[in-house]
Amino acid sequence: MTAHDVGFDRGLDPSIGPPLGPALDLEPGLGPLLGPDAEDVPQRRLSPARLTLRRLLHHRLFMTGFVVFVFVLVVAVLAPWITSADPDRLAMRYRFLSPSPEHLFGTDNFGRSLYSRVIWGARLSMIIGVSVVAINAVLGTAIGAAAGYFRRIDNVVMRINDALMAFPAVLLAIAVTAVLGPSLNDVIIALGVVYTPRTARIVRSSVIVLREMEYVQAAVAAGAGHWRILRRHILPNAMAPLIVQLSFLFAYAVLTEATLSFLGVGAVPPTPTWGNIMAEGRQYMVDAPWIITIPGLALMVTVLGLNLLGDGLRDVLDPRLRIQQ
Repeated sequence: MTAHDVGFDRGLDPSIGPPLGPALDLEPGLGPLLGPDAEDVPQRRLSPARLTLRRLLHHRLFMTGFVVFVFVLVVAVLAPWITSADPDRLAMRYRFLSPSPEHLFGTDNFGRSLYSRVIWGARLSMIIGVSVVAINAVLGTAIGAAAGYFRRIDNVVMRINDALMAFPAVLLAIAVTAVLGPSLNDVIIALGVVYTPRTARIVRSSVIVLREMEYVQAAVAAGAGHWRILRRHILPNAMAPLIVQLSFLFAYAVLTEATLSFLGVGAVPPTPTWGNIMAEGRQYMVDAPWIITIPGLALMVTVLGLNLLGDGLRDVLDPRLRIQQ
């Protein structure tokens, strides 16, 4: 083949000869946006991981939620260095001081620094959120995968799941903490019990679909064991809905913990949590509104950021939404 032929094949003027310079690396699907001749330019297909990352970085909701989540997480991790005031130190002569340069968020009814208590409350909320997500990622995935793959136990496991999901999340969490007692560890266990059935149901649905796929049937015909099939062929392909569920679950855990603390069945005071700070400040809403307003805003911003993060992940990872878009 001569340079003359190459020029005709690429839609170029044959007098120019072969194109100079390296070929452009284009993302698949950008040809129609760049002109009728752009599809003829050699393309380098991006890997699925890089393509997903690029979509996430260009998704406004995801990036907004990610920035908020990272900010709260950094504040929680650096709490001992961000504030030097003891969140439990009483100073009765400094009661009900309004926000000022000396006391950024003011003080509460015991003269404690509200800024320090809100910062340490963020730390506890992140600990609870991460712990509940970890419990659900392990137990929810194991239960859902077992129920979806092994048909003999599916009916029994799902009926137990249905029984637990019949109760409202907050009511069931209150019942579990009433049995175990009000403490941080018991709150984490209670929230794990509440939300594990929801995670298990989502994983089960994905596994039921995937176990009928041809590549799974081929692995069964080749003599692969159940554990190998689940670990290598089914669970990796069920990660997308699980990741989305866990991102929303983080927000649910933070909000439910604040609700339990507000009702007096969460972490025991004087441990600072956003819920019990608001519970202590509700009777001073007229004289010292900042006591309930500031932790309420912190809770609202955190939950909003986590929901935006989950919405972005769902938009990018859900293939049905990508087809609609």
